[in-house]
Amino acid sequence: MKITCQRDSLLTACQLVKAAVAARTTKPVLSNIKAVAHDDALTLVAYDMEVGIRYELRGITVIRAGSCILPITELEKILRESSDPDISLDAGKEAILVKTTGGRFEMPSLDVNEFPDIPTFDDGGHYHEITAGTLRTMIRRTAFSADKKDTSGRFSLTGVLWEAEDKGAHLVATDTKRLAVCHGPASVYGVADSVKSVHLVPLKAVALLERNLAGDQELIRISLRANDALFQTERAMIYTSLVQGKFPPYREIIAKTRKEATQKVPLPVDSFLSRVRQAAIMTDDESMRVDMTFDAGVVTMKARGAKTGASEVTLELPEYDGPKTEIAFDPSYLVEFLRALDGEPTVVLEVSTGLRPALFTCGEQYSYLVMPLTG
Repeated sequence: MKITCQRDSLLTACQLVKAAVAARTTKPVLSNIKAVAHDDALTLVAYDMEVGIRYELRGITVIRAGSCILPITELEKILRESSDPDISLDAGKEAILVKTTGGRFEMPSLDVNEFPDIPTFDDGGHYHEITAGTLRTMIRRTAFSADKKDTSGRFSLTGVLWEAEDKGAHLVATDTKRLAVCHGPASVYGVADSVKSVHLVPLKAVALLERNLAGDQELIRISLRANDALFQTERAMIYTSLVQGKFPPYREIIAKTRKEATQKVPLPVDSFLSRVRQAAIMTDDESMRVDMTFDAGVVTMKARGAKTGASEVTLELPEYDGPKTEIAFDPSYLVEFLRALDGEPTVVLEVSTGLRPALFTCGEQYSYLVMPLTG
């Protein structure tokens, strides 16, 4: 295999696929990526036996078609340190040679046949389409709520629940202390209106998918199958096995919290985020807590750390006329949520008492439930 291509384009492609490279593996070839040159394109493949990606880089000059195994770490360093607009890559059976204007880099070659293949996109007649802009928003508003370290002991919570039904899709994530639900329009094919597909997609695959979303209007095809899922973008095909386990009945949880709520508090997103961050300045590792008192026309936030000191900030709420309600939150749970609301002017807090879950909503599309701190 021998090619010439733009250095920047190859570097970007390597950065997009490396998230699927195995960090620790008993199969050395999976610490690398597979490259296949054909026509005017270079296909890069990474796979850790759970999550994989096949990315197509177009507009390259293929001097000799073929395939090889590329050491991703060293190749990325070469591309990053070089200032050349173009680079050449010549892969033989014994070695891979990368040439820049002032450099020549020789790397060992592995047997390309040892690299396992990943499936091509197969909708099986059942798939749905979502625009990249909508999907990006849905991911950013939910994935942060998943259990990133399996602290709950329930492995199913380390994934994002993915549902497709009727004319929409739903992404849901929780770590038992918070729950995020986001709805978006989707074109659903091959699935009857009365039938929905429910799957748990691992966080690693969700993050990889988000990184490969380009223009907002690009159509993303999603095929959810019994044990795995495939995502097709314009340039990439992402494959993942699914997380197994039972997910909490989120619809019932949201409905119950909404039914119990006795107050609705409209909050300006930017100002509320700013005040939460200000109040949180005086928290510490032992006291990650901001106490909030909502009263007619104002919310007062207080925090105190054993060594850091104390803070008190207020925010005027002209649209809230009471009653007085006191509730405390881990500020990090609010900051992550509010940052995900980029572009939203207001959010509504639905709450009953400081002992019951609080629900933040943006219309019918987005709900974020968070457990208060008590005691």
